[in-house]
Amino acid sequence: MKTRIAMYAAGLALMAWGVRGVVLNVNVAGWALWFAGAAVTHDGVLVPLVLVAGLLIGVVPVAYRPIVRAALICAGCTALYALPLVLGYGRRADTPSQLPLPYGRNLGIVVGAIAAAAVLAALARLLTDRRGGRAGAARRPEPSG
Repeated sequence: MKTRIAMYAAGLALMAWGVRGVVLNVNVAGWALWFAGAAVTHDGVLVPLVLVAGLLIGVVPVAYRPIVRAALICAGCTALYALPLVLGYGRRADTPSQLPLPYGRNLGIVVGAIAAAAVLAALARLLTDRRGGRAGAARRPEPSG
């Protein structure tokens, strides 16, 4: 119990130090605007996209849903990570060596590779199920009787 209280106290102290740093060193209005924009983007863009993806995965056969989910998670994380590069944040006209690559094309290639890996995994599952004479039977219970 004492350890837990000490951990809470340490966490609160670190949070207080971080808030102090924001208040003293950052334009608070700009930070608040960024924070509010992040919340609105999360609730207005990211959550609806995830919900639609969940609905669309519902039409995928049960045996292939984990593959599709994994591919969507990998592609989504990759796209989210690469978005600032694709949008060119940090690019300066006077420094052509900053962000010199075609990041949009490269993101497309990586997402295409993720999709190709998912298709290969689905084909491997299909062939494995057919070879074993199961055709998805591993996912269905045996009839009793």
